[in-house]
Amino acid sequence: MPKTWDPFSLPPEAGVQRLLDGNQRFRDGTGNASGRGFDASRVGAPQKPFAIVLGCSDARQPVEIVFDQGPGDLFVVRVAGNIVAPSIVGSIEFAASQFGTRLVVVMGHTGCGAVAATVHALATGMGPESKNLRAITDRIAPHIQEIVKRGSGSEHLREAMRANVRASADHLRHGSQILEELVMKGRVVVAGAEYDLETGKVEFFER
Repeated sequence: MPKTWDPFSLPPEAGVQRLLDGNQRFRDGTGNASGRGFDASRVGAPQKPFAIVLGCSDARQPVEIVFDQGPGDLFVVRVAGNIVAPSIVGSIEFAASQFGTRLVVVMGHTGCGAVAATVHALATGMGPESKNLRAITDRIAPHIQEIVKRGSGSEHLREAMRANVRASADHLRHGSQILEELVMKGRVVVAGAEYDLETGKVEFFER
């Protein structure tokens, strides 16, 4: 049976703080997630992630390392442009319903190639030749087209990334009956965040 509610799950606010504390260790160079070796006691134990993170596939954004977390701590879903497609929603529904995890984070990042490709397509009318790549940019385009009309410089690109994150978070809140019910009952919080490639800092849009 789905485990949509676990009174012992870490509250969303505490989950955000744990992520921020881990990110601070990562930035200070005092973290150890990247150096953790195999631990059968942790890997073999039942999953109980305290947060679900939808992040971009960009190799410069290794989610567990950025938050200084180890095996079993985070349920991570990564896709270019942190877009929300049916399989992504299904993966997050699975984690929220099976593990009782109360915090879902959609994390974009500066210099996102998927967002930049979408900005270029909207600005020039020339989209990717691959239909598979278009499946990504077409999901981003509706949420950033008004921004692109104002310009396509670095500040507009960052604004577009943030708009895309907010759109993905909103989709998760309202595009899934399971997640929407959990959010409405106060059992799950869906939060947007930004990872800055130049500083290594993660900032949440709302706390």
